[in-house]
Amino acid sequence: MAEEQAVTAAGNEISDTFLAEKKRSDEVLGKLHANPGAYTMLTGDRPTGRLHLGHYFGSIKERVAMQNLGVNTNIIIADYQVITDRDTTEHIGDNVMGLVMDYLAAGIDPNKTMIYTHSAVPAENQLMLPFLSLVSEAELERNPTVKSEMEASGHALTGLLLTYPVHQACDILFCKANVVPIGKDNLPHVQITRTIARRFNKRYAKKHPVFPEPAAILSDAPEIPGLDGRKMSKSYGNSIMLGATAEETAKLIKKSPTDSERRITFDPVNRPQVSALLTTAGLCTGRKPEDIAEEIGEAGAGALKQYVTKVVNDFLAPHRERRAQLEKDPDYVHDVLHDGNKRANEIANQTLDEVREAMGMKY
Repeated sequence: MAEEQAVTAAGNEISDTFLAEKKRSDEVLGKLHANPGAYTMLTGDRPTGRLHLGHYFGSIKERVAMQNLGVNTNIIIADYQVITDRDTTEHIGDNVMGLVMDYLAAGIDPNKTMIYTHSAVPAENQLMLPFLSLVSEAELERNPTVKSEMEASGHALTGLLLTYPVHQACDILFCKANVVPIGKDNLPHVQITRTIARRFNKRYAKKHPVFPEPAAILSDAPEIPGLDGRKMSKSYGNSIMLGATAEETAKLIKKSPTDSERRITFDPVNRPQVSALLTTAGLCTGRKPEDIAEEIGEAGAGALKQYVTKVVNDFLAPHRERRAQLEKDPDYVHDVLHDGNKRANEIANQTLDEVREAMGMKY
């Protein structure tokens, strides 16, 4: 009984924390829209493969919107974080270039948004040393992302995986980001970043705080299921890649599982596979999945798949066209990344100087 009460209490605490964070997120978002130039955003991806529709609707679309609104936007390609749970960096160079091309094709403007890689910015990574002194081992081990990443990888807990949240704090704080768009699952990373910023300022910079305490901007984007109804994931082979050809996309959708019921209805609980196709079509057209289901009706799964194939390929056609042009100009893609790395180094060196000065280590 006592154990059940403890679990319930823990669940209530998590729920209360989320509600408080959501309220804060909404308040900050309102201020951001009123004065976008006052905000610096940091977000990014690990270069473990190609980006898919889930990435686009889950985060990239919002990055483009914030950039165009006038927020100071920054995107990190977290190449060092690949080795938190993987034993190889094979294909990492191609993956990094693929990310840059997808960003640009999706509307990220390198003149407005800084795109950079972890490994190219030594001063950012050097922030790990003072930051590690501000958190305890217990605080790191409690982080749910560390636990889930370790379980998913099947690896032993490495030092890099244990300190993964601190590394993310370096990403956020080196450029003094005060907003971080995330999903609910990544909320603990922003919370520990705020803790690190607060403790650093209190310990070393009471009169002149060095770091802001960033707010999480909690995404309202729906979770985009894969074509088989499970979570969209490269490892499941159920993802529509942004850079896939129209033929590859058609083949993937044609092979996607449905069920034996002929009439098409939107029912995510009882018909997850059919509903996943309807959700995908809805996102690409801006229509309600229920309306699409009603329109197809008794025409069955074959008609649904034809419809989904058409609207997905129509939606991705401009992206694919821009990406194809970028593939013909790899020097430009490299130049974008080199310029971003150069700008990131300038910012990181300045921040590290401020940190060392606050700590009395500027000799």
